Amino acid sequence: MSGFSIPIVVRSYEMDALGHVNHAVYHQYAEVARMSGFTAAGCDWDGLMDDGVAPVLLSTTVNFRRELRANDRLEVTCEIKFGTGKTFNVNSMIIKADGTVAAEVYCIVGLMNLEARKLLTDPRAALVAGGFDPEKVAPTD
Repeated sequence: MSGFSIPIVVRSYEMDALGHVNHAVYHQYAEVARMSGFTAAGCDWDGLMDDGVAPVLLSTTVNFRRELRANDRLEVTCEIKFGTGKTFNVNSMIIKADGTVAAEVYCIVGLMNLEARKLLTDPRAALVAGGFDPEKVAPTD
C-alpha cells in the first residue's frame, strides 16, 4: 500500500465492446491518483510552471490483473519513490472494493526544465523546495 489513495467509481462510458473497462482508462485512473497525490503532498503546480519546470511521464507499464465493470468502486493509490538520478518512480495500484488488485501501474517520471528541455538532475530537491512533502506519498511497507 501507499501513503495516498483516492476513490474512483467506474463509469459506464468507460466500458469497451467486451463490457469491461477499456485498457486506456486504467492509465487515466493512475493519472488521477498521481495528480491528486502530488497535490496532497503540497506540490504547487502553478509555482513549478512559474519556475519553468514541469513533470514529464517517461514510461508507463500496466499489469492488468482483474477486469473492472461499470459501477465498481475502486481505490487508486499513489506511491512515489525517489532515487539519486534524474528520474523517480510513481506507482499506483488499482484496487477493487473487496481488496482485489485490478491493475498495477508503474511509471518513470522526471522534472523538465521547460526552457532547456532537459531533465533536472535532482527532481526531489526541486519538488521539496516548492513545498512538496515526499512522506505523504511514500511507501508505507
